[in-house]
Amino acid sequence: MAKEKTLFFCKECGHESSKWLGQCPGCRAWNTMVEAPAARKTKGGAVAARQVSMNTRPAKINEIETQEECRRETGMPELDRVLGGGIVPGSLILVGGDPGIGKSTLLLQMCRLLSQKAMRVLYVSGEESARQIKLRAERIGTFSDELFLYSETCMGTVIQAVEEIEPKVVIVDSIQTMFEETVDAAPGSVSQVREITGTLLHLAKSKNITIFIVGHVTKEGNVAGPRMLEHMVDTVLYFEGDKTAMYRMLRGVKNRFGSTNEVGVFEMRNQGLIEVPNPSEYMMQGRLENEAGSVVVCTMEGTRPFLIEVQALVCQTSFPMPRRTAVGTDYNRVNLLMAVLEKRLGVRMADCDAYVNVAGGMRITEPALDLALVAALLSSHHGRSMGNETILFGEVGLVGEVRAVSQAERRVAEAVKTGYTTCILPESNRQSILKAGNLDVSGVRLLGIKHIRELLDYI
Repeated sequence: MAKEKTLFFCKECGHESSKWLGQCPGCRAWNTMVEAPAARKTKGGAVAARQVSMNTRPAKINEIETQEECRRETGMPELDRVLGGGIVPGSLILVGGDPGIGKSTLLLQMCRLLSQKAMRVLYVSGEESARQIKLRAERIGTFSDELFLYSETCMGTVIQAVEEIEPKVVIVDSIQTMFEETVDAAPGSVSQVREITGTLLHLAKSKNITIFIVGHVTKEGNVAGPRMLEHMVDTVLYFEGDKTAMYRMLRGVKNRFGSTNEVGVFEMRNQGLIEVPNPSEYMMQGRLENEAGSVVVCTMEGTRPFLIEVQALVCQTSFPMPRRTAVGTDYNRVNLLMAVLEKRLGVRMADCDAYVNVAGGMRITEPALDLALVAALLSSHHGRSMGNETILFGEVGLVGEVRAVSQAERRVAEAVKTGYTTCILPESNRQSILKAGNLDVSGVRLLGIKHIRELLDYI
């Protein structure tokens, strides 16, 4: 019996090699080569995989017909926001996230709303039986007969079911459990995931149906399987959040039919995921008034402003080396800003412990958080409150200058909407807002600063 031939594939880019390599020649990543069986070949030399063809011919660009309104709303405004206005027929969408974070619940709720609009939906699960899905669905609400459940892992059988039922939307949960009979590899391997994704892509384009595929993520936060999986699909969504926290965030990383970096906020409850239309109000619940070391910053997630509380605690240390802790932001950035305070303002922090926390469990890394971190550290160090009606944002440089940030007008508008009366921002941003004149700032005092010493005078 002839020995089965194996190849080595890169998990990041899909590069093939006949031998193991420490560094992938394609993407230059280290320790990403995994062994998998090579695809079988027929007598004619062709690979025994599913051959795809769109049955189209080259056409002139002016002869191609387009539609203005080709999106279908899901009935979940937060999901529609991330998708760019709704689902697009013929698109392939990847939903990634940690196991148990709520991916299946989110898609099941979407299926419920779509089926109530007389849209036929097929939910294929390779992890749960149809009875288990029904028990979970009963907690969400009532479903119509347009939703079909199918517990199957064979890709060929799933395609037959799609051709028989003719749904408009298909959910595959998850892609790591599906397998193709023509590929001699275990489910979830590089070969299987790549082949099945190509088959689903052809199915979505040829049948003009929307397909959602669920993918688990690794401990590094990437979708398990080859990284090229993200390049094959039209849209990549990541469902994030701490399992101990109540909220979940759906983040759009890639979208060929809309803007990227959009986020939707959900709250996990017993009856499923509840949309949070006003995240700023939700994030600010439980904040104490007029406390030293507590400030409010306006950050941007895509085109959406968020009001987040930043807390800092500075105290004298009893150790030879001060202790520094940062939760929800970059630890090295906090150390850098503390060095700027000591050098440019003469505020001695070399013998102080410093603890910084972004309340609510969110992680913020954008530069606009710098001014709020500086204000929280100064407020805690001097024991003085910034006031309950003050909001800050801005980037701080190494010489203490306060630099402009993007989308300042949206940030100020969010502060006005939520009732804040004072907004401390970079002077250049203040001048641009007043010069544009598109925003009514009569109810808020815009305080523009050029250097952090002006912030110290304000405190």
